[in-house]
Amino acid sequence: MGDVEDVLGRLRRYPDVEALNLYAVDAADRLILDVADEQLASAGNGKVAVIGDSYGALTLGAIAAHDLREVRVHQDLLTGELALANNARTLGLTDRYSAHGLTEKLLADARVVLLRLPRVLTGLAEVADAIARYADPEVTVIAGGRDKYLTKSMNDVLAEYFSEVRASRGRQKSRTLLVSGPKPVGPEQFPMCEHIEDLGLDVVAHGAAFSGARLDIGTRFLLQHLKLMKPDARDAIDLGCGTGILAVALAKARPAIRVMGTDQSAAAVASARATVAANHVDDRVTVVRDDAMSSAADNSADLVLCNPPFHVGAAVHTGSAIKMFVETGRVLRPGGELWTVYNSHLNYRGVVEKMVGRTEVVGRNRKFTVTRSVRGLHDAQQR
Repeated sequence: MGDVEDVLGRLRRYPDVEALNLYAVDAADRLILDVADEQLASAGNGKVAVIGDSYGALTLGAIAAHDLREVRVHQDLLTGELALANNARTLGLTDRYSAHGLTEKLLADARVVLLRLPRVLTGLAEVADAIARYADPEVTVIAGGRDKYLTKSMNDVLAEYFSEVRASRGRQKSRTLLVSGPKPVGPEQFPMCEHIEDLGLDVVAHGAAFSGARLDIGTRFLLQHLKLMKPDARDAIDLGCGTGILAVALAKARPAIRVMGTDQSAAAVASARATVAANHVDDRVTVVRDDAMSSAADNSADLVLCNPPFHVGAAVHTGSAIKMFVETGRVLRPGGELWTVYNSHLNYRGVVEKMVGRTEVVGRNRKFTVTRSVRGLHDAQQR
């Protein structure tokens, strides 16, 4: 195998957003690999699992350092999964690992787990539960992240599932937690379910899903404009659907409409599918795991609803939102509408007007702005 630093230096984020202030490898990845070195050396093939690898640094770094095979990997975001696949192909390591959901198959008999700590505590709880439930009783978890995103609450969550949780010495504003001694687990806690009384719908959420089983305030504000959204729409897309609240609410309000929910998060897709089933609209709502509607056909939708992100990993960056707007301009039919809610300080209006079409502000409160964009015939001809 080649030098680990050489391997890490060749990694890219593609197809995720790439920019000068965005990186495929960071100090936390390197620290996790260094702290785990002894455990990885003795683990052997088929005994290592990696969870939350951003773009392949942990997976490919561990493989390169110890000539490992049969490494099992779970990544919530599709862009990370695709980036790992691309990087592994470039390095000739595609046969050394396999991708899995957060299931027993990922963790059965695992002796070492490398974990990038998720910032959502419920997401960490679901991961910790799965490791304690399925991994080898002698498993060691090396969990890490950047100092600014680590909290004492993460130690507390891990301590609910493991008897030993101790912090490493920090390095380059990063830190790891060494976790061992899985405790007995009871009935499965995930996914969670809550009823939203005023909407009359049940929301199902896995731990890593944005906003959990609650209704976030941006989505609630967008839903206040539901009756104004293109009344004759036949085909709609909930772009970045999360737990599927918008898709389900639209389907329940309009019995003749067909809706597709799309999200790149595995947790979100699993949650949305469960939410759709719980509300008995699975005959008209489908959910797919996709990166910004890239698999949707040109001119295939009359209506797109979107609550776009403005963070890419740890950095504030509008690249993901712009990517979503570009794809919306392609997917909407002439006369089709994009309804967007976003934090008002981001001022997406000019960007979305350029990418989609004529845009007007329909609603604004102290935090959020709702806009309606119409794809005109001229916009369609230009594309």
